[in-house]
Amino acid sequence: MVDTAQRVGTDRARAAAAASFGAAGVLFLLYPAVRPYSDYLNQATMEGARAYASGAWVAAHFFGMIGFLLLGLAVQALREILRGTDGNRAGIAATVLTWVGVGLTLPYYGAEDFGLHAIGGRAVAEGTPELLDLVDGVRGGGTQMTMFATGLLLVAAGTVAAAVGIWRSGVLARWSGVPLAVGFALFIPQFFGSPWMRVAHGLLVAAGALWLAAELLRARRVSG
Repeated sequence: MVDTAQRVGTDRARAAAAASFGAAGVLFLLYPAVRPYSDYLNQATMEGARAYASGAWVAAHFFGMIGFLLLGLAVQALREILRGTDGNRAGIAATVLTWVGVGLTLPYYGAEDFGLHAIGGRAVAEGTPELLDLVDGVRGGGTQMTMFATGLLLVAAGTVAAAVGIWRSGVLARWSGVPLAVGFALFIPQFFGSPWMRVAHGLLVAAGALWLAAELLRARRVSG
């Protein structure tokens, strides 16, 4: 009876992890694909203001924020799958690192999404480009940049720990967590790339997340 309950719980965790990883992957692709780029090298212009003021700007960053939340839920469900295997300790580390990282990352995304949207909308409506001087104050301060970078580094460490846990566990294909970990290890560098490079990075993250989701569903069918 206990074994049956454990199996059912594990199957539910696999389904939850697969759904969360899959949805997060799609959202991390939509984030750079939908985001307006305007003058990519200098967004403190009226062209940049129109980008900030657009619905696409709000939608894209919202997709990113929900993607991070789903990633945290996915890694937490994955931890249940790794319980009792050689990947257990790595699964615990992955959960803690990912959730702390998500917590530190999301405030910056909120400021980017809603703060810059308000500044851009006001600048466009009033024809006052000098309002764009506020952009650096929102996104470029030392505290917010430190929180953001630390958060993304912790998320990357969390996905690496998840990949290690998967590798050691023996319950999923060894390599199935590696592409996602590589994608998040490149999350900070991709900000300095061109728009097409950022979309390519979104494709990498989506491919890694969807591969892991497919592997989780395959393992669930096999266990059943």
